[in-house]
Amino acid sequence: MADTFDGTEHPDAYGRLGALMARLQIYELKTVLQRRSLIVLNPNLPGCCEGAPQPADTITCKRREDDGGRLWFFTSWGEPIAEADRVVDAALSVATTLGAPTDEGRAGE
Repeated sequence: MADTFDGTEHPDAYGRLGALMARLQIYELKTVLQRRSLIVLNPNLPGCCEGAPQPADTITCKRREDDGGRLWFFTSWGEPIAEADRVVDAALSVATTLGAPTDEGRAGE
């Protein structure tokens, strides 16, 4: 993995993933920010099986070609979540997918 931007990823992707990580703290989700992805786990629920002891997903941030190349968040299975400048919407979607409580009082809105 290169230590500098090598043209294969958007230069703003890491910062956007960091913003998403900060927002996900509202939902008490555990996060691990990596160079090209954000691992998100819900430590408050059991997972489906021994290989997945907690609900989890790995979020990436990359251009969405069918949206004019705009930067979007994507699930680990390649599904678009939200445009990368819509961090609040993306966090709510990830939290909902992972079964975190999303009532208005916890969202800080």
